[in-house]
Amino acid sequence: MGEQHVVWLYAVTRRLDVARFPATTGVAREPVRIVEAADLMAVVGSVGAGEFGEDALRRNLEDLAWLEATARAHDAVVDIVNHFGPTVPLRLATVYHDDDSVRASLVAHRGEFDTALRRVTGRTEWGVKGYADPDSIANHSVEEQVGDVGEGTAYLLRRRARLSALQAAESEAAAKAHRIHEALSRIAVVAKRQPVPHAELLHKRAKIVLNGTYLVDNERADEFADTVRTLDDQHPGIELDLTGPWPPYSFAGVDQMSP
Repeated sequence: MGEQHVVWLYAVTRRLDVARFPATTGVAREPVRIVEAADLMAVVGSVGAGEFGEDALRRNLEDLAWLEATARAHDAVVDIVNHFGPTVPLRLATVYHDDDSVRASLVAHRGEFDTALRRVTGRTEWGVKGYADPDSIANHSVEEQVGDVGEGTAYLLRRRARLSALQAAESEAAAKAHRIHEALSRIAVVAKRQPVPHAELLHKRAKIVLNGTYLVDNERADEFADTVRTLDDQHPGIELDLTGPWPPYSFAGVDQMSP
C-alpha cells in the first residue's frame, strides 16, 4: 500500500486562468492544482500524511527550521496565485482529508469567501515596522530643550535634560508610533497594529514600537510609500521599514475553513 495523502490548502480565488497558471510545486514539492466548487477555486496540493497529517503537524510546527521552510513554500504559492487576481490566502497548515472535503468547505463558506474577495479586490497588503532608538530620541529632545544658550549653561542644561529625556524616551517612542500609525491609517482602507514579533526573530537591535499592516488601494500604493518615507524623516529616533506588497493575509477575514 502506498503512502497516504492529505490535501494542503494554499488559497481561494475565483478568477484564476487555469490555462495560464504555471506548473508550481508546494510545501512537499508536490504539484499544485485546482479544486473547484461554488464558483470558487481552491489552490491545493496532495502531501504525505506522514509529514503533514494532524499528528505529524503537531510535532513539526514546533520545529522552527521545518516551520520556516514550510512557510516560505506556502507563501510562494500564495504569491503566485495573488498575481492572477483577488486572492484569499489560507493560514499555514490548513489540511483536508481529500478533494471532496475541500469542495464541501467551499460550498459551506461561499458567503465568507465572496465577502473576503470583494474586500481585497484592487488592494494589497503593506507592512510597516517602526524601530525606536531611545538614545536618538533623547538626544533630539535635549537639543530642543537647550536651544541657543551660553556654553556653560548649555552643558548643565544638557545633563539635566538628558536624564529626563532618557526616562521619557520610551513613552515618546510609543507616542510617535501612534501618530505614525494614525497617519498611515488615513490612507489605508483598513489598518491593524499586530503583536510585536518575538525578539529572536528581529534582525535589528532597536526596540520595535510599531508592527502595522495596511490594506491599501493599488492606486494609492505610491502615495502610501511616499508617506512612510515622509514620516520617517519627521520622527527622529524612529526608523520605519516598509515591506510589500503582500497577499492580504491580515485582511482576508477567513482564518481557516472547517473540514
